[in-house]
Amino acid sequence: MLVEDDDAIAEPLARSLRKDNHDVVVVRRGDEAIDRVATDRVDLVILDLGLPDIDGVEVCRTIRRMHARLPVLMLTARSDELDVVVGLDSGADDYVTKPFRLAELSARVRSRLRVHEPAAEIVVQDLHIDVAARRTTVGEREVELTPKEFDLLVLLATNADQVVTKQRIMREVWDTEWLGSIKTIDVHVAALRRKLGDDPAAPRYLTTVRGVGLRFEA
Repeated sequence: MLVEDDDAIAEPLARSLRKDNHDVVVVRRGDEAIDRVATDRVDLVILDLGLPDIDGVEVCRTIRRMHARLPVLMLTARSDELDVVVGLDSGADDYVTKPFRLAELSARVRSRLRVHEPAAEIVVQDLHIDVAARRTTVGEREVELTPKEFDLLVLLATNADQVVTKQRIMREVWDTEWLGSIKTIDVHVAALRRKLGDDPAAPRYLTTVRGVGLRFEA
């Protein structure tokens, strides 16, 4: 979705993205962008900061509250560093300053879509995860997981040997901001450990990093 009220920018940019085999919908107002994100499937948002009805920063904040993982790429005519920081703090993943080259913006779009595209298969230790089929095996044993247990395992295994914070887990698995309680995470981690055959006292897979988050051991 391209959110841009200037036709001189929107039309050539939309044409360029379509040549790259992207399906593109163009909207010209912030309120319409928010409605579209709420009702349609959107894989990435290109968002102009200077919209006629709602400031792009506020649109970005609203989108981020609705969808924690939806990539947002900001277009800005403001080159001031403070404006860039405000844009990124509002939840944008990246920004491009006008005037920009179409080839550069297309490359940024491809990069953001790759970042948010899960691997087809994840293999860590003797754990195999078929993401498309949503199947998990440990050695030769298939493990039955609930949807949230599976999503949590994919996030942790994709980032093996890295600490994944509680905030990120809540954002990417539960699509919400972490508000302090980790009971939901604890319950699902306990279930994962039980199903994987992992001993919390001597973990082989899931290590709790106290006060921070979790690490899947590679």
